[in-house]
Amino acid sequence: MEKPKNMKCEDAAKIMGKDVMFVRIGLRQKTLPFGHAVLTQTNPERWSYHISRKKFEEYMGETN
Repeated sequence: MEKPKNMKCEDAAKIMGKDVMFVRIGLRQKTLPFGHAVLTQTNPERWSYHISRKKFEEYMGETN
């Protein structure tokens, strides 16, 4: 079975050894290069996150 192309913030945070808010804020501020965050149209106070598994794995390979 093929891995999903996306991953959850919680999973990325666990692998990085960081709190999930570290990942979410990094995506919001565009300081983490493996995904992005957008405000939802239905609720402008709610964020939606996308993490590319491929970009995350590349990023982690560069930092290890």
